[in-house]
Amino acid sequence: MTGGPKRRVVDTSSGRSDGLERCPKCGSTDVVHRIDSSMLMCTFCRNEWNETSLEAKFGFDSPIDQLRGTLLGSGASNTPESSEAVVTLKCGACGAEVVVNTAEALQSRCHWCRNTLSINQQLPNGAVPDGVLPFSITRDEAIKRIEEFVKARKFFAHPTFVKEFAASEVVGVYLPYLTVDANASVELEGQGEVLIRTRTVSTGSGNNQSSKTVYDADLYQLGRAFDILVDDIQLESSQQRADQDTSRNTNNIINAILPFDVKHAVTYNANYLRGYTSERRDMDVRQLMRAADEQTLSIARARANESTRQYNRGVRWERESIAVHGTRWLALYVPVWLYSYYQERKDGPGLLHYVAVNGRTGETMGSVPVRQGRLIGISTLIGGVITAASVAVVIGAAIGGFLW
Repeated sequence: MTGGPKRRVVDTSSGRSDGLERCPKCGSTDVVHRIDSSMLMCTFCRNEWNETSLEAKFGFDSPIDQLRGTLLGSGASNTPESSEAVVTLKCGACGAEVVVNTAEALQSRCHWCRNTLSINQQLPNGAVPDGVLPFSITRDEAIKRIEEFVKARKFFAHPTFVKEFAASEVVGVYLPYLTVDANASVELEGQGEVLIRTRTVSTGSGNNQSSKTVYDADLYQLGRAFDILVDDIQLESSQQRADQDTSRNTNNIINAILPFDVKHAVTYNANYLRGYTSERRDMDVRQLMRAADEQTLSIARARANESTRQYNRGVRWERESIAVHGTRWLALYVPVWLYSYYQERKDGPGLLHYVAVNGRTGETMGSVPVRQGRLIGISTLIGGVITAASVAVVIGAAIGGFLW
């Protein structure tokens, strides 16, 4: 997904580099995010406010069909391979220099004047995005949803997990995502089948007689070509989260709680992150272009299939092509409540399980350690019941029906 030859970067930085995110009313740096009101609040003067909409402030809400070339928010710019996670901030209040490890936090207190220092300038290491989507689901709500999720699976859960499970260990984390809008044209070519009739064909005789069902269908070559506008494809931009090696962890469940309502993202302010952890983006647009192409084609197939219902035996697309006229990429922090549990396994390396709650919608998905013996026993029982029912049907058919 190249988005055409032209590449333009929109500066979404705050323009500040003094490390101070102040209350606009009194100037205090003691600012917190209140989930119940979805606003920032100064703990000194109690003033409440919100940052402006990211899309509205920088014109990212312009029509997608007008996109040409590649448009990037500056927070989505490439991250150099040699970028440093540790930066030094010069306190704008007293002049002291404070070291912040952006891999662990984006705020720190000045050890001299006690002002809260924030990473309020966009760094080349991917730590500061274009915007942030604040939490709207509280920690208590997340704990309740995780408890309900685990309770529904308790019968099959491993007894050690049931004993050690503690939903209170849930943590709030901001995960890095890249969102992309795309203006593209798609062409699909393939084959479709229309069922003409169904026949039963018998072969052999006596005890060796067998029959099979034959489907007669007409085969057609078909194609579809159309323009497609895609809004807010959401792609993980942390290599660790994108690593979906199910032999080691179950972090693929994060994709199961999508989508996030990124239209409500606001311009970046580090105070939204206070009290939470965050992960630094380490994947660039060029690394995610193929994933964006694949998702766009998946949407295109679904759209094309709506116009091929007359092919009642199915459609197989054999050639697919996409021409991208324009794209718009933004880097965001999105909110997730996360519970993790490490399962020790005797027959190999341990497995890290996660239960995740979308910090905006409350959508919950996860993985719990399974009690293999019970699961196998239930599966065997179900298999036996199905087999017995099948035999009963055959016997019943042979004697001309069932006697109830």
